[in-house]
Amino acid sequence: MSPGALADRSRMTLLAARRLASRALGWPIRFLRVPALPGRGDRLVIAPQDVRTADPTRAAEIYAGRFAFAGKVVICDGRSPFEMLAPSDDWAAMLHGFGWLRHLRAAESAITRANARALVDEWIGMQGSLGQPAWHPEVVTRRLISWLSQATLILDDSDVRFYRRFLKSLARQVRYLRSTAGDTRDGVPRLQARIALAYSALCISGQIRYLNKATRQLAHELERQVLPDGGHASRNPGAIIELLLDLLPLSQAYAARNVAPPAALLNAIDRMMPMLRFFRHSDGTFALFNGMGPTQPDLLATLIACDDARGTPVSNAVHSGYQRIESGSTIMLMDTGRPPRFELSMQAHAGCLSFELSHKGQRIIVNCGMPGTGREDWREHARTTAAHSTVTFNDTSSCRFAATAAGRRTHGAPIVSGPTKVPVERETIADGEIVRATHDGYAHRFSVIHQRSVILSPDGNRLDGEDMFLSTKGDEIPQKAADEFAVRFHLHPAIRANRIADGHGVMLILPNKDVWNFHAYDDMAEIEDGVYLGGPEGARRTFQIVIRGHARDVANVRWTLNHTPPASGSRRSRDSEPELPLDLA
Repeated sequence: MSPGALADRSRMTLLAARRLASRALGWPIRFLRVPALPGRGDRLVIAPQDVRTADPTRAAEIYAGRFAFAGKVVICDGRSPFEMLAPSDDWAAMLHGFGWLRHLRAAESAITRANARALVDEWIGMQGSLGQPAWHPEVVTRRLISWLSQATLILDDSDVRFYRRFLKSLARQVRYLRSTAGDTRDGVPRLQARIALAYSALCISGQIRYLNKATRQLAHELERQVLPDGGHASRNPGAIIELLLDLLPLSQAYAARNVAPPAALLNAIDRMMPMLRFFRHSDGTFALFNGMGPTQPDLLATLIACDDARGTPVSNAVHSGYQRIESGSTIMLMDTGRPPRFELSMQAHAGCLSFELSHKGQRIIVNCGMPGTGREDWREHARTTAAHSTVTFNDTSSCRFAATAAGRRTHGAPIVSGPTKVPVERETIADGEIVRATHDGYAHRFSVIHQRSVILSPDGNRLDGEDMFLSTKGDEIPQKAADEFAVRFHLHPAIRANRIADGHGVMLILPNKDVWNFHAYDDMAEIEDGVYLGGPEGARRTFQIVIRGHARDVANVRWTLNHTPPASGSRRSRDSEPELPLDLA
């Protein structure tokens, strides 16, 4: 390629980056005014925008010495928060990650700016004596991004002495992360470390010489982790939100420094944006698969506003291993993928062939979901097959988790075995859209293959399903094989469930008094207690519909969910309101 062609290509890439940055609701790149420094040295030149949600009321709590993170509260009583005994690892990581600076910025007062500067100065003064988790690579990553994004808050009205200390600490952390990024936990943490190093090379004048290397390493991780359909290699839908919150401002930072971003960055963003709509239910929250916990609707709305296409999402995310059917006002999402590779499976779930259903802004069938930070007691349960709307055999999960693993309580246990073959067929017929998928997660232990077929009617008012139990040993399941199954349908806490007299059906009443009727043709449907972990309130009591039997006696289970619109002029009663949150931990 000629030099002229290369220059044209570079200019086109830069223009694409600027167009991409312009999506971001006019987010400004802030050029810094810094104290005049004698001699030569590193300088901060830009501060990328932090697009995460900020709450100015939190600033008063922090000023008063009350630090509430990850469900834990520490009151400092005049002492430095960095001297306090951390009540949990999550609390310590959030404290030392400095993401809370955005709340001080949102308050926009001289007091909060002085408070932010004082807290940063305290940390700098103690950094030599701070060990883990302050210097864990994942925490260093978040702190670097937070300090760079909030540089105007920290440095406004600062003197030359503090500015020098701040830059010296930044440089030390950048050098540390540069040497440890390759050993950071694989997946989102490692990619975020590469993002942080690209940020530092763009924002700090003395670091620009490292930009080419940082850009190459960033591009490599993006190509390795972002799948062709825009999903993440961990199969966690929440990873898309977390990464886009950093990648969009990063693309803008490249444009602000008049540097062409890597094509891998622009391509990754363009692929990931439609997946925000793919995983979003009609109530604006994400489906609860493979580590996804509570959705922050404001963050999701901010990112979706940056999507120029705003079109109908793809229906077949074959690389990520998910299917979506949307008809009328109804959305069904289904997990049809294998577990992610070992090193990315720390948060992955044993939920193959589970599905979720929503209608007119209301979740109906759900998975339990991963609890928010600080709820380690529920995490192990949330990953089991029984916590998903799918089939369990003999009260075991379709995946096996490592019995022991370093950092299991913090990062989870990897999956050591699970479904290896998950063939999927999808077809549009007169009766609607049909998805048929099979997994072999129980084949080795119980000689059973689970096949699930679902079809959503064109008007979205009827979902028919069938679960089949196929033998791997010929026509019948061996007599010695354990064959007890349970087909579970977890209900959202806002749904009222009443069992129908014949025992085969359950009436589901939505908050708006819409009615969905669940019916099992040849089997008895029981209502059992359940728990919902995917909301911001913590664990909530709910119910689940369960069909039990033995695969040798029942080769298939047919069921249907049918929508009955509310009567004209009906009003919502108090009985139809969702239950209040109940902490079951």
